[in-house]
Amino acid sequence: MGHHWRIIGETGFRFFGKMSASISHDIKNVLAIINENAGLLEDITLMEAKGIPVDPERIKTIAGKIKRQIQRADKIVKNMNRFAHSVDETLGNIDLGELLALVAALSERSASMRCVTLRPEPLSGPVIMRGNPFLLENLVWRCLDFAMDRAGERKIIGLVAEKVEKGVQIRFTGLAGLSEGSRTAFPAEREKALFALLKADFKADEVAGELVVTVPAEGG
Repeated sequence: MGHHWRIIGETGFRFFGKMSASISHDIKNVLAIINENAGLLEDITLMEAKGIPVDPERIKTIAGKIKRQIQRADKIVKNMNRFAHSVDETLGNIDLGELLALVAALSERSASMRCVTLRPEPLSGPVIMRGNPFLLENLVWRCLDFAMDRAGERKIIGLVAEKVEKGVQIRFTGLAGLSEGSRTAFPAEREKALFALLKADFKADEVAGELVVTVPAEGG
C-alpha cells in the first residue's frame, strides 16, 4: 500500500500541475483577446478625438467580444476553483456526472490539440458514489488521455456515467484500435495504483469501441 501511495503522490502532483498549466494558458489567451479588443477601442477613441466619424456598431461588436471573453474567463475560474477544492476531502459524495463534465472541461485544450471533441453524455438522473474526488478525477484523466489517442473516425469521445449492480460505471465511447497490442501499455503502473486504491475495475471493449471503468459505490 505504501508503494501505491508513493506512485499516487507523484501522479497526483503531475496531474495537478498539468491541469493548472492548462488553466493558466486558457486564462492567458482570454487576457490576450481582451487586451487586443481594448486596443481597438483605444484606436476608436483616438479617431473620435480627431473628428473622424465612428461606427457605433463597431464599438458594439468589440464590446460583445470582450463580454464573451469575460464570460469565458468566469467559467474557467469556476472550474479551476472546483478542481482546487477537490483535494479538500479524502472521502465524500461524488456526483459522477458533474465530475466527468469537470474533467472534460479541464481537458478541452489537450483534446483540441489532438482534434478530438469530448462529449459528456446527459444523464437521466444523478449518479452518486462515495470516494476520493481528486483520485477519481486523476483516474478519469488518465483514461481520457489514453482514449484521446485512440479516438475513432468521428473524433468524438463520449463520457457516460451510469449506475450498475456493482456500483457505478464510466464509459469512454467512440474509440478505435483497442487491440491487444495497444492495450499492453495501459493500464500502466500509475493507473494500476489508482485502480487499486479506488477498488476499480477496467475493461477495454474492442467491439463496442469503449473503455469501461467500474467503481464500487464506496470507492475508497
